[in-house]
Amino acid sequence: MSILGFINSPEDARKLNNSELITLCKEIRNKIIEVTSVNGGHTAPNLGVVELTVAMHYIFNTPKDKILWDVSHQTYAHKLITGRNFFFNTLRKDNGCCGFTSPKESEYDCFYAGHAGTAVSAALGMAVARDRQGGKEKIISVIGDGSLTNGITFEGLNNISETTKDLILVLNDNKMSISKNVGGMTSYLNRIILKRGYNKTRNFFKRTILKIPRYGNKIRKTIGEIEEAAKSLLVPGVFFEELGIRYIGPIDGHNLKLLLQTFELIKEFDSPVVVHVLTTKGKGYKPAELYPEKFHGLSGFELKTGKSKSSKHLTFSEAFGHSLVKLADKHREIVGITAAMKSGTGMDKFAQKFPDRFFDVGIAEEHATVFAAGLAAKGLRPVFAVYSTFLQRSLGCLFHDICLQGLPLIICADRAGIVADGPTHHGVNDLSYIRSLPNISILYPADKIELENMLFEAYEKAAPVIIKYSKDKISKFQNTDKKIKWGKALDITEGQDLSIWATGGELLTALKVKNIINTFSKVEINIVNTRFIRPFDEEKLINTAQKMPVVTIEDNRKSGGLASTVDETLINIDHKEILHFGYSNNIIPHGTPGGIKKKMGLTPERIAEKILDNIDILSYG
Repeated sequence: MSILGFINSPEDARKLNNSELITLCKEIRNKIIEVTSVNGGHTAPNLGVVELTVAMHYIFNTPKDKILWDVSHQTYAHKLITGRNFFFNTLRKDNGCCGFTSPKESEYDCFYAGHAGTAVSAALGMAVARDRQGGKEKIISVIGDGSLTNGITFEGLNNISETTKDLILVLNDNKMSISKNVGGMTSYLNRIILKRGYNKTRNFFKRTILKIPRYGNKIRKTIGEIEEAAKSLLVPGVFFEELGIRYIGPIDGHNLKLLLQTFELIKEFDSPVVVHVLTTKGKGYKPAELYPEKFHGLSGFELKTGKSKSSKHLTFSEAFGHSLVKLADKHREIVGITAAMKSGTGMDKFAQKFPDRFFDVGIAEEHATVFAAGLAAKGLRPVFAVYSTFLQRSLGCLFHDICLQGLPLIICADRAGIVADGPTHHGVNDLSYIRSLPNISILYPADKIELENMLFEAYEKAAPVIIKYSKDKISKFQNTDKKIKWGKALDITEGQDLSIWATGGELLTALKVKNIINTFSKVEINIVNTRFIRPFDEEKLINTAQKMPVVTIEDNRKSGGLASTVDETLINIDHKEILHFGYSNNIIPHGTPGGIKKKMGLTPERIAEKILDNIDILSYG
């Protein structure tokens, strides 16, 4: 049996010698590759932190000591070493292992994280709580170099030195973004800095010099200035030192022995410290090392070749990329913005053709929104491509800096609806937030033609517009108009007995529901492509609801979504029965989109059954 098979907790790993720990790292890496090739997941980020994860759990007394992971999509090794080896085979499956940390899943997961930038502030909060409660446990925050572009991280870093004396930050730098100054001298200085004798002597002289009458403070200040000047020349950590955080690094994040030595020694530090660790994204699997962006998150791949198992069907993301290039060809003032999601959103096509008109601002959605506002205020026409879940982080800026001024920003919100990554990533919340904002139009395309037409119409509108679509492959509807009538819904099928209103990809669900019902009854069903949540086609809805029952189907929460829009429109109108299908306000678990919909009763079969149970359709025939 493998070493990994005997690991039920970090305590088991702490009994291993160095050679066995190295073998354990290899087995963990193989397990990650094996499982993600079948189930999908974040392959490259996790392969890069195997040694780092093993070293932290070996040195620190987890779960009493707390490890917080920024984003937490890089916690597969963490899960494997904390008793979830066999459960890990169910990664991203219904009722299976979550792809992110989940306190409900394990006591070793001390904080739920799926968005970047939260680990520093959350760890600082835990450290302060520990200090006030008289605790001695260590709090370790693991942040990625990409998270340093996130405003929340900077806010947290700025607050550390005045708030706690005991906090460890691990900077997982997998792109060498702030580590140009490496080499023999840096390694030498770090070896000195890590010595117990160095730190004890340093603190002794601090205390002793201060006792010197009259000149103590002056001498200490002069020595400090010399020390800082030397560091600024030789060590790339002055930024952290200026914030009152000791800096160690950069060190090789795949050298297990060095990592163990480093973490063992910094446990004695009497001030906040950042350990700068250099890692390789995709380490140990050649395809992932060569194409780390591609292997950041996949739905599966061939183990031997690394070839993606992704569908060959056109997706909404790809269709958006092609359509944006067409729009930009016609209008030179179009500029593209993304927040570290160039490939995922389909913005890479635009970036290749118009590199001088493309801006990747990093993991900084709030900044992206206000940046877009500035561009628009000076006459450019920004298009911001972002995942629905991350758009939530821009809500305040969207209201204050875009909507209040009515600035012409087009937001293309990808990954709307249910996704495999779970509660932190489901795109079922932002519509409910955004619908409460003034001066913004909200559109749902059903297919490629509609998406392109909506993009062009949004440009002509010259106002705030959000276009929402899922990750799914695109289907083609023969009844789709080539010309979008602003604010108008569209009939997909004619019928006088029941009207089903659906948004975006849920039109397919509506058509399946119609076919199921028609196997039991010959009632005529009208299917409506809602298209616009705002401006909403109130006139059409009122006319329809006065004649026949209305059913809504949406891949969003009913509260604040299409269901709320319909109810608000008909509140003072006499109408027939209304039945809504969407998600409740409860937390939606992780799992496959199909499995989640089945669990929530949102499959075509269950919807058809509920319609037949709750509406006497035959009485309208």
